Amino acid sequence: MPSKVIETPYPLIDSDPHASRVIRYMRPSDYAVWAASTGAFPAALYAWSPYCLRAPDMQMLNSPTDLADPFKAALRTSLRLGGFLGFFGGFLLSYQRSSARFWGWSENKREEEMDLAELSQRASEGKSLYGESPQPHWVQAAAARNSQFSQLKFAAFPMLNLVNHPHHGTDPAKYGVKSTEESN
Repeated sequence: MPSKVIETPYPLIDSDPHASRVIRYMRPSDYAVWAASTGAFPAALYAWSPYCLRAPDMQMLNSPTDLADPFKAALRTSLRLGGFLGFFGGFLLSYQRSSARFWGWSENKREEEMDLAELSQRASEGKSLYGESPQPHWVQAAAARNSQFSQLKFAAFPMLNLVNHPHHGTDPAKYGVKSTEESN
């Protein structure tokens, strides 16, 4: 089944990029979004804590310093969990932003140049463009169908492409790969 062709404002680099490529091609702004999300989640929990944590026989607490010891433990635990959720959510957001550049949905000149240099070098060395995979072809095709545009469904099911396969929605000839008809 062929990949769906979508008109995008920027050139398509890869319709199903491998997770390692998406992470390698992240920009400093992606890392900034990741870091901001990691810090913002526990900061928001800390800011809301005086209004949310109440002692059974007390009125609403006015500040985090008014917390009794059990509440400090609860706050500490919630801040740690918030830090983890912020880190994980920030990673998914950064991964999605980087994937959008591979799809041509946002400005991708830097990624386009990096992709052309990387895959042209692999083609000149005679290596497979997207790496070798020990899985049978039908497994690679199923993995491609399942993970293509999966970054849009992170809220329901976070899935990354971890399988090397030849289904990427681009013409390998632009990297210098000769088709089997040309090589004969």
